[in-house]
Amino acid sequence: MKAAQYSRFGGPEVLEIVDLPDPHPAPGQVRIVVRAAGISGTDWKLRQGVLNFGAGLPQTTGRDVAGVVDEVGEGVTDVAVGDRVFGVSDDGAGAAELALLTFRAVIPPSLGFVDAAALPVALETATRALDQLSVANGSTLFINGASGGIGSTAVQLAVARGARVIGAASAANQNYLSLLRAEPVTYGEGMTGRVRALAPGGVDVALDVAGNGVLPQLIDLAGGPQNVVTLADFDGAKEHGVRFSNGFADGHAFHSLAQVGELIEAGRFWIPVDKTFPLAAIADAHRVSEHGRVRGRLVLVVG
Repeated sequence: MKAAQYSRFGGPEVLEIVDLPDPHPAPGQVRIVVRAAGISGTDWKLRQGVLNFGAGLPQTTGRDVAGVVDEVGEGVTDVAVGDRVFGVSDDGAGAAELALLTFRAVIPPSLGFVDAAALPVALETATRALDQLSVANGSTLFINGASGGIGSTAVQLAVARGARVIGAASAANQNYLSLLRAEPVTYGEGMTGRVRALAPGGVDVALDVAGNGVLPQLIDLAGGPQNVVTLADFDGAKEHGVRFSNGFADGHAFHSLAQVGELIEAGRFWIPVDKTFPLAAIADAHRVSEHGRVRGRLVLVVG
């Protein structure tokens, strides 16, 4: 099969398309013919060597995938050959023609492969963070970095739980946040004051998706570090006593894959796909992801 791989850490130029042996599913796994694969910030951080989960070189890349089941492992009963599914590549090799999945769900009927490939990691990450913050009906939540893939997901899932959501994003994304039913504020100097203008007593809980050094302000707004979770500021979390949410250490929330369909079919959840790229142009997709300012997700179209 064709797959994206890198043999050294570095910039997008280290990515290459290579031929790898076709994988086959172990018990509990399914194999899919990949139709689309999402690009996330984790992908390029791993490629740079900024993150390291213990894998050696060469490394494949890509976690979010959507496609059609063509092989099932022993004991699989939830899906069958021919089903359209989305989920997470078990070996971080989603940017390929074939992928193995343990965590998966059937794609909701109204969703295509490209839109489905934008969902899995953002959905799991946002759900995990909201659960850790005990976001529920009547909660007031502030999200720092509310317009990207994970932020957009967290906004909509929190609103679906009955929470009031205030979200920080760039000036260009204020209308977008309003469409998602968040109350928007802009980043930068004076952000705390802008949040307090909407919520004079502060907020119940705060989620940091952007990792841009504002944990002290979030602690102030939410009444203490115990009410703040960050997904992006590991060093700041240690310094300020804030929880850094990590799916490897905290347990995962992949049950969200099967649960989101009801919201999607009711028109209450969507993540826009900002741009698509062919698999051969994965380096360009990584460059765009690194540059930031992406509204929603970037997706590779594989087949």
